[in-house]
Amino acid sequence: MLILLAAIFALHIICIILLLVATIDNAWWMTDTISTDIWARWILQNGVWNYTDIPTGSHYPEDYLQAVQASSVLACIFSILGIFVFLAQLFTLDKGKRFTISGIFQFLACLCIMIAASIYTDRFHIDEEKGWYGHSFILAWISFALTFISSIIYFVLRKKTA
Repeated sequence: MLILLAAIFALHIICIILLLVATIDNAWWMTDTISTDIWARWILQNGVWNYTDIPTGSHYPEDYLQAVQASSVLACIFSILGIFVFLAQLFTLDKGKRFTISGIFQFLACLCIMIAASIYTDRFHIDEEKGWYGHSFILAWISFALTFISSIIYFVLRKKTA
């Protein structure tokens, strides 16, 4: 059981790292000369990447962008809170009650990052022919899957003895 708990802890740490990289790194949408994330845009000019604000308008509706930003940050917060709750529940709660709150926090993180990636997919870069989704966008979807698996494991594990 100790190995299982260590594996779940490691999975949770991996989820947190992926969520943080997906939220912070500047590669949600890429072209040869532009790298865009949910916070800013970087433009390659004369071999140097220059920081610029994300353009406003129909290509980047501000309310949707704020929803993506908020959901991504909330996913990180919920997942980080979940690891602390996991450690606290491990030593304080009785069998059958352990890991429920950790599972709820991971499930909330899962929903938040899914909302962020879904809104980004649906509302941004729809009519752009050149470009591709960057590694941060892909990491957001991978972290969605891993946080979902982690939350399911927590819900299943709550019945086991630890």
